Amino acid sequence: MPRPGQVKPETDERLSDRIAVGLLTRTFPPELVDRVVAECGRAGQRTRLLPPRVVVYFVLAMCLFSGQGYEEVARLLTQGLTWAKRWSGSWQVPTTAAISRARVKLGPEPLKALFAEAARPLATKETRGAWYGSWRLVAIDGTVFDVPDSDQNAEHFGRPKTHRTERCAYPQVRMVALAECGTHAITAAALGTLKESEPALARTLFGHLGKGDLLLADRGFSGLELWRAASAGGADLLWRIRSHQVLPVREELPDGSYLSEIVAARDHRKRADPTVVRVIEYTLAGSGYPAQDAPYRLITTILDPEAAPATELASLYHERWEIETALDELKTHQRGPAQVLRSRSPDGVEQEIWGHLLVHYAIRTLMHDTADQAQLDTDRLSFTRSLRLARRQVTAQAAFSP
Repeated sequence: MPRPGQVKPETDERLSDRIAVGLLTRTFPPELVDRVVAECGRAGQRTRLLPPRVVVYFVLAMCLFSGQGYEEVARLLTQGLTWAKRWSGSWQVPTTAAISRARVKLGPEPLKALFAEAARPLATKETRGAWYGSWRLVAIDGTVFDVPDSDQNAEHFGRPKTHRTERCAYPQVRMVALAECGTHAITAAALGTLKESEPALARTLFGHLGKGDLLLADRGFSGLELWRAASAGGADLLWRIRSHQVLPVREELPDGSYLSEIVAARDHRKRADPTVVRVIEYTLAGSGYPAQDAPYRLITTILDPEAAPATELASLYHERWEIETALDELKTHQRGPAQVLRSRSPDGVEQEIWGHLLVHYAIRTLMHDTADQAQLDTDRLSFTRSLRLARRQVTAQAAFSP
């Protein structure tokens, strides 16, 4: 029922409407969801209490209202449908058991496919903070999610050990993601077990890079083969490198950088089949910075110092922290601080993580559109406030029909 004095809006052009519709249906319209579900072989009958499309949107709502029980999420999601007359007839709130069975039947594939279909780079030429010259700034990083301590999760994903080699309380799933630095939009991700390293998962994401991208990465992503794989599609790279790696000076450049070469670890002595890179070394001085035993070292595929001076690249590298912020938004603010995912099976865990990625992308899409229209840097907008506003509005203006 509407609150006293509340009337059904005459137009859906208001910002509040865009938030509600945008979160669940504007970014992921029903037609797209139905197509993806059908392509994954999960299509079902519309007369069922929980047809596949509704289950997809329920998973998104479950991630939006992280921490709420199944039945409460269903109530929140459908609260505004009755008075808004979005469908004819009645729809009872499913039980927890029914929702659990529907999630199992749906599986993770439709959510993964929906993310692959919908998650695209958001930055336009007018997007502030997204570009360095003609390069679109992209960063890659990895993280882990704690998952429920079930036998299935522990056997599939693995359980880390503490520094005292004791068993950790929860199994963990590893994720590596690509994100636009200017918009914080995560545009590609790969999930794996703890046995799979971040560089191995990263290889599966390099196909999303191309000419005009500048990929930033920290010291965890290193090695000649990974470097060549990341740049194979035409993307340029700017990576921090470990201090012990040997980088012989081949040619000194006017801006203080120098040309060097990297080789495979097995060819360190012979230095066979090298790849030329440009090296930028720098230090951070001042009372607010820790003491450094060695300078920071970056390597890049941009060999021309006139195209990208060393001082600018050194400053630009710190944009890599934008992906750390995006992952913090996803894991701390959206999922909830120190919360464990709710799914007790590997398929449920993967479905839930893809749901979280989709919800984060939808919120970031709305923030990007708002910032571009206002000619603001997206960093000026609050993710937490956008998340809270989306939660309030989706309960009043749900936009799909069971």
